[in-house]
Amino acid sequence: MLRRNARLRREYLYRKNLEGKDREEYERKLKIRRALEEGKPIPTELRREEQALRHNIELEDDNTAVPRSHIDDEYAHAGERDPKVLITTSRDPSSRLTQFAKELKLVVPNAQRINRGGQIISELVNTCRSYDFTDIIIVHEHRGEPDGLVVCHLPYGPTAFFGVYNTVLRHDIGEKKKVGTISEAYPHLIVNQFSSKLGQRVGNILKYLFPAPKDDSKRVISYVNQSDYISFRHHTYEMPRGVKSVALTECGPRFELKIYQIRLGTLDQPHAENEWVLRAYTRSAKKAKLSEEVEEDVI
Repeated sequence: MLRRNARLRREYLYRKNLEGKDREEYERKLKIRRALEEGKPIPTELRREEQALRHNIELEDDNTAVPRSHIDDEYAHAGERDPKVLITTSRDPSSRLTQFAKELKLVVPNAQRINRGGQIISELVNTCRSYDFTDIIIVHEHRGEPDGLVVCHLPYGPTAFFGVYNTVLRHDIGEKKKVGTISEAYPHLIVNQFSSKLGQRVGNILKYLFPAPKDDSKRVISYVNQSDYISFRHHTYEMPRGVKSVALTECGPRFELKIYQIRLGTLDQPHAENEWVLRAYTRSAKKAKLSEEVEEDVI
């Protein structure tokens, strides 16, 4: 197993090296394409390879004109089978964190919750790989209040680290008669205001925890981004008098997420490269956002 993981890691580094070369060639072809469109002379540094690059441009179509990243491979087959998610907590959890993990298990279809016990991260990841789990969710706390959530995609990553804020559990939302029970139907997803490259990356990490729903499902889960805080809400709806009347019922739980790190690898790889890291109080003028494109994006 260790030698296999080392081999997969070498293959990843090799693909990453090829990706850098493809990006350089794409930039050179883009300069030639812009010069031809604007009627300007070809840049001096590209005149020797102009003929070969123009030949490659003529052979390209919409799918091959833009280079594909190795990041695309991680979720390339995400829709072919339903995800299988493991949910657990940090060690020695409080009763509130345990209840939060139980409610997450009810929210995510095909999820299984286990008690962490004395398991270390490497044992947990290897066990999930052997049982074909697609994702691991680990929730953390501070003084009895949930404050962190880690989503690790298997078998190769990525791993996303979120801060958790303003957690409201189901029994805090209202009485059981008002909140009701959580349906086992696969939910429809609303992923709103994730328009930047970073936002699309975070949206993929979150939405591929859920399988594809049926059209008649009355269950809705929404991720709404506002100022880089992602609001999670869980509702069911009824239409008592047809499509013109919709009655929403919040099922809970309710919380906010804030992404602060994306790592290219799994939790058991401490030396995996960082794809993106939130750096507070630095480059505040051009910081990558979830809902708008920035020229100097970190990703």
